[in-house]
Amino acid sequence: MSLGSVMLDVAGTVLDAEDREVLRHPAVGGVILFARNFVSPEQLAELTAEIHALREPHLLIGVDQEGGRVQRFREGFTRLPPAGRFADLYGRHPRDARASCGSVAWLMAAELRSVGVDFSFAPVLDLNRGLNPVVGDRAFGNRARVVGDLALAWLDGVRRAGMAGVGKHFPGHGGVSVDSHLELPIDPRPYTDLLMEDLIPFERLIAHALEGIMPAHVRYPLVDDRPAGFSPVWLRDILRGRLGFQGVIFSDDLSMGAAASEGGPVARARAASDAGCDMLLVCNNRPAALAVLDAFVDHHDPAAELRLLRMHGRGQHERARLHEQPEWQRGVQCVALLEGLETLDLGLLDPTDPEATR
Repeated sequence: MSLGSVMLDVAGTVLDAEDREVLRHPAVGGVILFARNFVSPEQLAELTAEIHALREPHLLIGVDQEGGRVQRFREGFTRLPPAGRFADLYGRHPRDARASCGSVAWLMAAELRSVGVDFSFAPVLDLNRGLNPVVGDRAFGNRARVVGDLALAWLDGVRRAGMAGVGKHFPGHGGVSVDSHLELPIDPRPYTDLLMEDLIPFERLIAHALEGIMPAHVRYPLVDDRPAGFSPVWLRDILRGRLGFQGVIFSDDLSMGAAASEGGPVARARAASDAGCDMLLVCNNRPAALAVLDAFVDHHDPAAELRLLRMHGRGQHERARLHEQPEWQRGVQCVALLEGLETLDLGLLDPTDPEATR
């Protein structure tokens, strides 16, 4: 059985009978985990092992473990700094910032790989223009060159730990103030402006064979009337065609408010798939996920299925012995260093977690 094109969530810290049945559906390709799925590293390792044992090839397991406000697993994991801390350090010591970024990325990835998680949806490649608090210090700053430098260091770090990278939110979420979790933002800038600024980090990582990209639920009307994640212009013509991206395109969560412009759950999924998304995320809405699974039961895209296989984590890290590795020790030292740097405190809960923002 090949990997399907739908990534969904489970409710608890263990799988129940319904979860097992759903995850064996041929349209399922992966599971995204949230804080509610986590109690301890030991419990998490058991959960991921059970998910992986259900299918061959193994279902992909992803999570948002960026650092700062967006870190699903905390107790028993290193508390990671937000990306904005690396930008602060870069302004003083660029070389140290790149080295620290790579070490912390390795640390994040090694800890996740040690409990069976395949990848994190990171790095954030948006520019922090101060317009959107949902982006804020999740970004590596406000300068495209700096964001690209630090994101490349992050990508190198996760790869050394056996993990693929997923850049988001293409073609850039930093030019709008509206929260796409709630409604559809509109970015009025022309393509030339985006090309000269927001697209630069994406171009740089694509040139280094970035494995995954997640498009934004943002509309750029001077480029196309459809939001980027539902737009063949953005995904097929620009991302695949002009920029030469050959990795996996993950939709952003199709349950978000900004996706409502495309209709109901199945219409949203079909629109995202037709636009060029390889993997469709349907989160925190089991009835919607089931409807999408039924609609995609016979969907097959051999090229997408091959791309998805490259997202599996590589190698093993024995959690009990991680602390003995010099790379782990460097990563922890870098975290301690970055904790001493001042950064903008937005005073927000995790903006990507619907349970935290209600």
